[in-house]
Amino acid sequence: VQLVESGGGLAQPGGSLRLSCAASGFTFSSYAMSWARQATGKGLEWVSGLDYDGVLTDYADSVKGRCTLSRENAKNTLYLQMNSLQPGDTDLYSCATGAPLNRYASWGQGTQVTVSS
Repeated sequence: VQLVESGGGLAQPGGSLRLSCAASGFTFSSYAMSWARQATGKGLEWVSGLDYDGVLTDYADSVKGRCTLSRENAKNTLYLQMNSLQPGDTDLYSCATGAPLNRYASWGQGTQVTVSS
């Protein structure tokens, strides 16, 4: 299993970023997927998850209404569109297999999101 995140970077408050997670080594279309985030010294926070075909999605209260999770199974790719970014969104964002997250999840290395003026 390999998960490679991209799309992070520096954004201004109120700005947007689109994170991507490219999957390989497993049957992506058969797996629910999640995004989670973590800052240095902080615990892991689940952000969002969706089912294998992208019909059912769920979001943490902290991002609900500002983020949209989607997937493109033909491209083995998961996306997280983040709008109205806030400084509190500054974290390392990682994608993982499974939703909800569980001990058997496989994780990518993450992509850093920094929100600052």
